Amino acid sequence: MPTELSAHEARVIGCLIEKQIATPDQYPLSLNSLTAACNQKSNRDPVLDLDEREVQAVVDGLMKRQLVLEKSGFGSRVPKYQHLFCNTQFGSLRFSPQGTAIVCELLLRGPQTPGELRSHAARLAPLKEVGEVEAELEELMTRPDGPFVVKLPREPGRRESRYAQLFTGEPPLVEHAADAGSSPTHGAAATLAERIAILEADVAALRRELEALKDRR
Repeated sequence: MPTELSAHEARVIGCLIEKQIATPDQYPLSLNSLTAACNQKSNRDPVLDLDEREVQAVVDGLMKRQLVLEKSGFGSRVPKYQHLFCNTQFGSLRFSPQGTAIVCELLLRGPQTPGELRSHAARLAPLKEVGEVEAELEELMTRPDGPFVVKLPREPGRRESRYAQLFTGEPPLVEHAADAGSSPTHGAAATLAERIAILEADVAALRRELEALKDRR
């Protein structure tokens, strides 16, 4: 099972991973920089408005769980923080550069399609084709120490299914499908079958009404 995170913990971890890759010269992050990263209006969904006290409380909790480490540079009086979430000597969780970028984007932006992930995660790791993203997602879903990602039912009007990370728990759509006694895919199929059955019943009723009108003539 993946490490369990709250929504705010996921935002802090996602920001630390992102800044480690995207702006290594500014990493580790001070509390002020980390708060700004958590509240960033770009590359975030949802957009948050956390204050430093709230972020510090989250960081303190993550440090107790050994998922974040305070590490200040030489001569620095300001505490700075780095993640121990993955790809470090302090834990067993390992992802490829592409897998790390995908997990990071899912933590920061929520569920996304492979196409969206290719566009967003390409700033953190080389991802030239959607097929590369799909291969990484399959790996993240089927690893023996996972799963870390789940495929959601395709929504009406969308050509692709979205994928969600599992570090903050099962997404609502997956929970709903599980409550119905089926997988997300089967749940979507069952909903479609129900709609078809309703339409067929309506057509049959209209036919009966039409026949009744003919008999009255």
